[in-house]
Amino acid sequence: MHSLPTAALAIAVTLALSAHAAEADKATATADIKTIHCGHLIDTAAGKLLGESTIVIEGARIKEIRAGNATVTGAKQAIDLPTSTCLPGLIDSHVHLTMEFSPTTYSDKFRLNVADFAIRSTVYARRTLDAGFTTVRNLADIDNESIALRNAINAGIVPGPRIFTAGKAIGSTGGHADSTDGYRKDLAGDPGPKDGIINSPEDAWKAVRQHYKDGADAIKIMPSGGVLDESTSVDNAQMTIEEIKAVVAAAHDYGFTVAAHAHGAEGIRRAILGGVDSIEHGTYMDDADMKLAKEHGTWLVPTIIAGKTAEEMANKPGVYPPQIATKARLVGPIIQATAGKAYKAGVKIAFGTDAGVYPHGNNAREFEYMVEAGMPPMFAIQAATLHAAQLLKQNKDLGSIAAGKYADVIAVPGNPLDDIKLMQKVDFVMKAGERYK
Repeated sequence: MHSLPTAALAIAVTLALSAHAAEADKATATADIKTIHCGHLIDTAAGKLLGESTIVIEGARIKEIRAGNATVTGAKQAIDLPTSTCLPGLIDSHVHLTMEFSPTTYSDKFRLNVADFAIRSTVYARRTLDAGFTTVRNLADIDNESIALRNAINAGIVPGPRIFTAGKAIGSTGGHADSTDGYRKDLAGDPGPKDGIINSPEDAWKAVRQHYKDGADAIKIMPSGGVLDESTSVDNAQMTIEEIKAVVAAAHDYGFTVAAHAHGAEGIRRAILGGVDSIEHGTYMDDADMKLAKEHGTWLVPTIIAGKTAEEMANKPGVYPPQIATKARLVGPIIQATAGKAYKAGVKIAFGTDAGVYPHGNNAREFEYMVEAGMPPMFAIQAATLHAAQLLKQNKDLGSIAAGKYADVIAVPGNPLDDIKLMQKVDFVMKAGERYK
């Protein structure tokens, strides 16, 4: 036998290895490719309804969008939704996945352990995902159980939406964040910064740093009264501007956004001037507050469904204690009109519902209430996708169906721009390339 010269042999081996590598790369490139054929697709970035479209997905992310019913060579799965409208996975910017209000809520605090709430949260998380919400911002829990839920979902242990959680809320003694309101003296104690209760700028820094240590993703503050706590005021101011500024400064140091629960006009004003990223609820937001919100670029998350649900429950005997029923009857009729007025005034609006105040999985009812308030269907959908992603500072990965973003895709049977109630009939859910419904 004649042997090849050394140089020629080296070239031959190199070419063989290159060919093998190219084949391996090709196999890898097509191994996890799937396609979704949609009858229509909503381009939330452009605010347009597109015709037949094919979404090409590689692994957890979107590879490309093709017009029409395209055939992609090597795709191992083709999902056909010819009569459906595809949208980006929805984002609810205000949920409480570790609780769900019931007539026993106030006594449950004394009977149930944190583990009970954590286990129930896995059910609520699945209902939320099945409703088309692939991402949520969890704004307050009892004892950081939403952090454990987030970690379990991220590890693939339980199914649920992508969670950005604030852990415990931060507020003042006796305020909306003080979970010991209504307790008898020997049980109430004196919660401090480790529990999210602050009474000075120094306390604020400690509370935020504790949240960082605990593994939170965001910060939730309570600068005004609320509906469902056992105090008497829904709208009084409960944090000073100095305290709010301290929370925001500390939070932004650690890369957190700050959401401010605020019903009252003065609490809203202080929160905006203090530099928060969003106002939650905003029931009594007045013209001056709206002007400030526009000037500061502050988001409003209206949670209309929560106000309406609270009003309904207040009119059912025995559901709420008397002082809470009184507050609920005040807020319910106002919150939707305020949201509509804020939209017309040009305030930035992101979708959020306060899920847990009403049963989890019904989040999409908020779309109907937003449209009733005067927001166009496309705007309402953008609020739950593009806008919410911007608020969460996740718009690089979420909020629209586009190349490079996570393959979070849902579908509804028909055109939700013609009938917004179709958003309550999600029949296909994909999160990060994995099909859940």
